[in-house]
Amino acid sequence: MAERHKPFDKVLIANRGEIAVRILRALRELGKRSAVIYSDPDRAALPVLLADEAYRIGGAPSTESYLRAEAIVELAREIGADAIHPGYGFLAENADFAQRCADGGVKFIGPPPSAMAAMGSKIESRRLMRNAGVPVVPGGDDPLPSQEEAAAFAEEIGYPVMIKASAGGGGKGMRRVESPAELSAAYRAARSEAAASFGDDAVYLEKFVERPRHVEIQILADEHGNVVSLGERECSLQRRHQKVVEEAPSPVVGPDLRQRMGEAAVKAAQAVGYSNAGTVEFLLDADGNFYFLEMNTRLQVEHPITELVTGVDIVRSQIGIAEGEPLDERLAAIEPRGHAIEVRLYAEDPWRGFAPSPGKIVRLRLPEGPGVRNDCGVYEGGEVTIHYDPMIAKLIAYGADREEAMDRLGRALAELRVDGIRTTAPLFQALLADEDFRAGRLDNDMLDRKLAAGELSLTPPPHLRKLAIMTAALEHLERGGRKAAEAKLQGQRDHWREAGRRDSLRGSGWN
Repeated sequence: MAERHKPFDKVLIANRGEIAVRILRALRELGKRSAVIYSDPDRAALPVLLADEAYRIGGAPSTESYLRAEAIVELAREIGADAIHPGYGFLAENADFAQRCADGGVKFIGPPPSAMAAMGSKIESRRLMRNAGVPVVPGGDDPLPSQEEAAAFAEEIGYPVMIKASAGGGGKGMRRVESPAELSAAYRAARSEAAASFGDDAVYLEKFVERPRHVEIQILADEHGNVVSLGERECSLQRRHQKVVEEAPSPVVGPDLRQRMGEAAVKAAQAVGYSNAGTVEFLLDADGNFYFLEMNTRLQVEHPITELVTGVDIVRSQIGIAEGEPLDERLAAIEPRGHAIEVRLYAEDPWRGFAPSPGKIVRLRLPEGPGVRNDCGVYEGGEVTIHYDPMIAKLIAYGADREEAMDRLGRALAELRVDGIRTTAPLFQALLADEDFRAGRLDNDMLDRKLAAGELSLTPPPHLRKLAIMTAALEHLERGGRKAAEAKLQGQRDHWREAGRRDSLRGSGWN
């Protein structure tokens, strides 16, 4: 049984952007000193400006900066940091990094390395979940080293199937296969992408669940053996397997299903001796059956919506758990109140296939007012670089029910103004006008289908439409001015030509 120990005085944040700002705020509220690392492009980033201390960790590539595990732990020791918070991404789910922290005498604000390692392999985690009584998607628990074995197993469980990377995440190393004719190319592509993305080309195969929803359960677990569920989040709106909109609670999860999914998530955490914050992700089919997908052994991007509907500060809870505090017994009885929706604001151009849109933010106006929260990692005058994930902020709306939350999100998006770069705000405005989204008829492929079919009208925000009209008007005036000037010049040329002709005639004697 873990014991409580001396509270942290200083915490080093091994991350950047909006999540570093979020952690900074929690530390400041708790009266703890904060330190951040930064790469060369981030030397004037918002976390650097807000933190008590900031330290250069390396160059632009993440391999030379935010992924330098040994250097980060050594820095923490040098500056007297008691703990390291990894945020999400980079080293957040790296079991070796968590072990380095422990070996270096620095507390890792996250789960133990053993739990991370167990859940880091999708194949191993499937075995563990099956043994723990957690439902898993029908499929194999062993890697498929040859195309022939993959084909034989696909025939056994029936098409369509999903080929997945064992060490995967974020849609990498994942291929849907509809028929035997597609399997060979999909198998090679999945293994190649898995090797390039994770350094591990092991793949396995699952039965494809038709039009599932992606529903996840937020859990908290202390170091005394207590685990609680904080309810679910709906994360089905994804573009190319990347979440773009999340909400809590799910429009289709009622009290009974919530309880059953929560109990399964608690079992999953207990099966690996988990502690701290984590998320158990499930696929939910049309009949209400749910299947374990994976466990994210870290703080999730979408944690704010759970905070809003439960009143629990998850980041502060993480810090308290790492300090050895037991969970509040009242957490076990928490039920969601109201509804929250989060949209991820990416620096991407919706009119150019969502291509990255780096550059200087020349104007930034964040929405305010009742039920609106901004988790932002940039500021007016700051630069968005090409080197890292293009998410610059999260806009969250809260209401008494889903309808009010959507209305507030629409109002917030209308107030939002970001000039100098393109953002994905028009995508969310289009979704708010979409009948399926408004009705909560969601599935994992819905957004990709609608974008491919051109069913979402991505219109520029009002200030950009006005700018386009003004630009067109100026172009029209300029074009008209050019024509008038050309006509005048042509008239002068004709006059000069006529005068020259008359002079020539006089010189020749013709009058």
